[in-house]
Amino acid sequence: MRRKLLAAAICATLSALGLVALSTTATADPLRSHAGSRFIGYALNLTAQGSDASYRTVGAREFNIVTAENAMKFDATEPNQNQFTFGQADQVVAAAQANNQQIHGHTLVWHSQTPGWIQGLGATQMRAAMQNHINTVVGRYANSVRSWDVVNEAFNEDGSFRQSFWFNTLGQSYIADAFRFARAADPDAELCINDFNTDGMGAKSNGLFNLVQSLVQQGVPINCVGFQGHLAIQFSFPNQVQQNFQRFANLGLNVKITELDVRMQNPRDATKDNTQATYYRNMVNACLAVTRCNQITIWGFTDRYSWVPETFPSECCALLYDQNYSPKPAYTAVHDALGGNEPVPPDPTPPTTPGTPAASNVTSNSANLTWAASTDTGGSGLAGYNIYRRQGTTDTLLSQSTTNSTTLTGLTPSTQYVVVVRARDGAGNLSPTSATATFTTLAGPVTGTCQVAYTATNWGGGGGFTGGVTITNTGTAAINGWTLAFSFPAGQRVSQGWSATWNQPQGSANVTATPLSWNTTIPPSSSVQIGFNGSFTGSSNPEPTAFTINNTACTVV
Repeated sequence: MRRKLLAAAICATLSALGLVALSTTATADPLRSHAGSRFIGYALNLTAQGSDASYRTVGAREFNIVTAENAMKFDATEPNQNQFTFGQADQVVAAAQANNQQIHGHTLVWHSQTPGWIQGLGATQMRAAMQNHINTVVGRYANSVRSWDVVNEAFNEDGSFRQSFWFNTLGQSYIADAFRFARAADPDAELCINDFNTDGMGAKSNGLFNLVQSLVQQGVPINCVGFQGHLAIQFSFPNQVQQNFQRFANLGLNVKITELDVRMQNPRDATKDNTQATYYRNMVNACLAVTRCNQITIWGFTDRYSWVPETFPSECCALLYDQNYSPKPAYTAVHDALGGNEPVPPDPTPPTTPGTPAASNVTSNSANLTWAASTDTGGSGLAGYNIYRRQGTTDTLLSQSTTNSTTLTGLTPSTQYVVVVRARDGAGNLSPTSATATFTTLAGPVTGTCQVAYTATNWGGGGGFTGGVTITNTGTAAINGWTLAFSFPAGQRVSQGWSATWNQPQGSANVTATPLSWNTTIPPSSSVQIGFNGSFTGSSNPEPTAFTINNTACTVV
């Protein structure tokens, strides 16, 4: 059973702020009356909440969930190590509960608005401090906060991991650890990863998808993915938003629009208002079309209190209400979309059958596949393709692709593969199965003779390092396709690699690396160089002592 509410603290906060439960009855039907099973919310500005009666009234009337704009961030709750301050966060909880609103917590682990004391810690101390922070904050509100942004903005625009102090000190594993710590502190809350510029299909959302898919496969307790939705009308609306949301939902996760606003360049005019309204309507409709999209949060609601003018001095007017609390066309767009699209009409029509796949560039452990694209007329749009290996009457999923081609990796040498493809749409419908394609992977290298040179350079401050591996073919025949394998002797972890596909199962010391398309073959007397960033604990980072290529031991130099 979840812990009982901190009633005394909340009541005291209500009294101090002069907050009482406000009526949610309006002269017209408010947004929250159309939300149904979903949540429609806003980021709460504590200054406005305490001083502006109109702000309190509109916020209480229109929305059924509240996000703490700043009050629950790291610097607000633990400015000094193990010295927690919850006054502002308690005010958010008090205001929401007074108005029968749920609470979305924002945010536990972020590179910004995090105090300097934790940024300079070593790996062991930083991980312990992160665990203590999450346990204390999430544990305090385990009875009142229904969902959390556990990790915020972990990616660069190209889909690589952001080189934050978290990543550089702890490696990629900090993300999975944060979710495990949060789940231990609250067995019931929805736990989300959250990022910006990931709303549509692209390199950044692909990087996020690959990480989330890996976390799910590892059993990491992640429940939801947050798409911030900070848009601007001078830029094109994001590509394939609904399809992007759906592919995350297909992993069994909820999706949320967590920080929606649509800014414009000064001055505001009617044309810009109408374009802004279209962007809002498109985002809401994309959410409504995905069954597992359960929350839409506006980052504020009135232009009187908005982060945009300070951050973008030539831009403005990003929210549903103007500075005088008059609803804008954007408000009407959100209101009507919620009211007119519930329930969302189903899409019963699957995509057409993909063309017969064709295999090329077959190696001992990889193959390229291409096929004629499918089309979708059901309304939810073509989301991608599933590629299966057929063995008798069983089709086993090998890969997924958002385009009509893919590269299969990790295949077994000298093995016949029969593959088929099915298209999927934004509603989750699968097309009929394509015709089969058959190919056989090549054998491994004739001699398998190899030499490996390993280097490791520790980063200043400890806890992180850059590893390099040079693989040399010392035999007389080319190595066509290779798998490098080794084990770390002291619990080191690979966090990010290059020039190869790196894999290290959670909790395992065993590491494998397989080639990319351009370094699959190693001619005699030639070498390939690959590398990675890693993490270690303590003061020792001993080198691996044994390496194999395709299960054949290599000379170590």
